[in-house]
Amino acid sequence: MESGMINLGSSLKVPYVQELAKEKFASVPPRYIRPDPTKLHGVSTEEIPVIDMQRLLSDESVNPELEKLHFACKEWGFFQLINHGVSSSLVDKLKLEMQKFFNLTIEEKKRFAQEPGDVEGYGQVFVVSEEQKLDWADMFFMVTLPTHLRKSHLLPNLPLPFRETLDQYSRELKILAIKVLEQMTKALGMKLEDMTMLFQEGLQSMRMNNYPPCPQPELVMGLCPHSDADGLTIVLQVNDVEGLQIKKAAAWVPVVPLRNAFIVNVGDILEGIASEFYLQCFWGITVVIGGLTRLPY
Repeated sequence: MESGMINLGSSLKVPYVQELAKEKFASVPPRYIRPDPTKLHGVSTEEIPVIDMQRLLSDESVNPELEKLHFACKEWGFFQLINHGVSSSLVDKLKLEMQKFFNLTIEEKKRFAQEPGDVEGYGQVFVVSEEQKLDWADMFFMVTLPTHLRKSHLLPNLPLPFRETLDQYSRELKILAIKVLEQMTKALGMKLEDMTMLFQEGLQSMRMNNYPPCPQPELVMGLCPHSDADGLTIVLQVNDVEGLQIKKAAAWVPVVPLRNAFIVNVGDILEGIASEFYLQCFWGITVVIGGLTRLPY
């Protein structure tokens, strides 16, 4: 392992789903077939809250948007963030460059493949046994901040302009995350320095997911039900394909992505911090079924 690097775990090598999809199977290989959780719990017609960042940052003595944020975190653990301040041209550029990456030949993408004993790179995560069910997805995962933890064969080795776009996007998302956390601090009644101390120099990682066409999409999941073991997840959906669902109470709520919006998920770490302030919270569980999304942690 490179000096100064960290190891976030390992994952067994499995077939690349993009390559499987090219084989035009009539049916899905058994290892990818999963029960549909929406059939077990039902689908809700509720919609996750929408938070306007510009209104959130206003100087009003009583800010209704801050109350909306508090409600969203307490009752949902999810919200869509609009008017967030991240340049739409940068976001569009990232979407284009990311799709170009996944359209590279398998030989080119293998240059960034996960190495034995490491989860960072191109492949699939958290595969720990040969019998384990698999997601119908390929992903590219890496630590992006702080910069000294970046692995030299991953982000620093990506072709231009993708490398520069990812670097700029990573820095912009750190600024945005800190702003969101500061507003959550206000809503919780915490001291700003307490939250800053926990997250200002924290780890940022980026996960890009690709969900290839599937001959039997009703039998597979792009990303199985889970909660995010982090402080904050900011999700960018590349296209308009609906697939992300969150579980609230006993039902799954489909997320209809808004144009130029981020989907924000309060992670397990932040849930624990909030619990210290005696909030009775429900934090969402995410499942991505289709589409192209980017999940930075």
